Amino acid sequence: MLDHVTKNADGWRNPRGEPALSDVHGSVPVSHRSKIGRMFAFIGPGYLVATGYMDPGNWATSLAGGSRFGYALLFVALLSNVIAILLQALCSRLGVASGRDLAQACRDSFPRPVSFVLWILAEFAICATDLAEVIGTAIGLNLLFGIPLELGVIITALDVFLILGLQKLGFRFVEALVIALLAVIAACFFVQIGLADPDWGAVIRGFAPTTEIVTNPDMLYLALGILGATVMPHNLYLHSAIVQTRKHDTSERGIREAIRFATWDSTFALMFALTINASILILAAAAFHGNGSGEVADLGKAHELLNPLLGSSLAPTLFAVALICCGLNSTVTATIAGQAVMEGFIHIKLQPWLRRLITRCIAIVPAAIVTIAYGEQGAGTLLILSQVVLSLQLPFAIVPLVMFTADKRKMGAFVAPRWQTIGASAASILIITLNIKLVVDFFTGA
Repeated sequence: MLDHVTKNADGWRNPRGEPALSDVHGSVPVSHRSKIGRMFAFIGPGYLVATGYMDPGNWATSLAGGSRFGYALLFVALLSNVIAILLQALCSRLGVASGRDLAQACRDSFPRPVSFVLWILAEFAICATDLAEVIGTAIGLNLLFGIPLELGVIITALDVFLILGLQKLGFRFVEALVIALLAVIAACFFVQIGLADPDWGAVIRGFAPTTEIVTNPDMLYLALGILGATVMPHNLYLHSAIVQTRKHDTSERGIREAIRFATWDSTFALMFALTINASILILAAAAFHGNGSGEVADLGKAHELLNPLLGSSLAPTLFAVALICCGLNSTVTATIAGQAVMEGFIHIKLQPWLRRLITRCIAIVPAAIVTIAYGEQGAGTLLILSQVVLSLQLPFAIVPLVMFTADKRKMGAFVAPRWQTIGASAASILIITLNIKLVVDFFTGA
């Protein structure tokens, strides 16, 4: 850990152990003389994080919101993104300034039994994330190539070889693949929106708040769904770990610059994620709202309706391509998050491909059983259940993050500004409250 941080950060129960993701820690040099060169060297981790905000759960809520209420819920997507930017900024600060990722910080701050429980909860969250990826990718393969869902679920297990090859090439190659797939997703949606020809005046007005979101119970429920599914627990562990892949100047000035550049990276990447999520909502509003399609939240139904409504076979094809790219991206990020959580909490080191194979099998078994027994409808139900599991785990990741970054003993000179802590605390309370409501509604059938 950085010497000047060690002297100030005396609030940790345990000394810092091995660095986060030791196989890639400090593997990307930041040695450019120009400020712009150093800034570009930090671009990458934010885009890995951004993939977590474009999972199939987000697709479903955006499709439902756009198909039922047009462009009105674009403001909620914008608000969700602002909250995400704030929380991910704290992740950057924790990783760069303390030399610990969130898992390591929990291990070094809490008693062992508490840390063990947090580890188990984090593992459940990552398995739930993996489950959503398995189902989402299988649906995409089914839509594009006609591969049965049961077989698609099994095929997704082969992605361990993709991860193994990428990690041998270096972390910059991992980032490059993720950014390239994000570019494909963006291109697919831009073409589909062009075919849908939305009302751009209504799109702009949709980003402004409206009282109807609160007064209309149905709209409020969908708004809660979009907000509640915003922050993914594994993203907080992921970001605080991968931001440490940069080998920067370890002086106080260098650390402040690294925090600033890492925050810019995640902010711009999350604005890109907003563009994608808004594009899904805009597409649903332009293609389905007002056309008698009703609420469309099912990915397969959306794909089926795009062709006759837009009059082009290209639109549903691009929709399926974007879904598969989204699944592949999430595969990469969930692998790294799983590695960070296991190594950070309990010092267990496994080869990344072995770690991925284990978690993938845990996700594939229930996904395969349900899809074989109940088909696409059962897979959709399992997808919703995975989001409920993530919601239950969320407080156990957000609360420690805000606590650590607000603690001057732990963070020293790099403690989060008061306004950032207050904003993150308010956002955390909002997100946690909404998640509790969604979980209660799920189990009570409300």
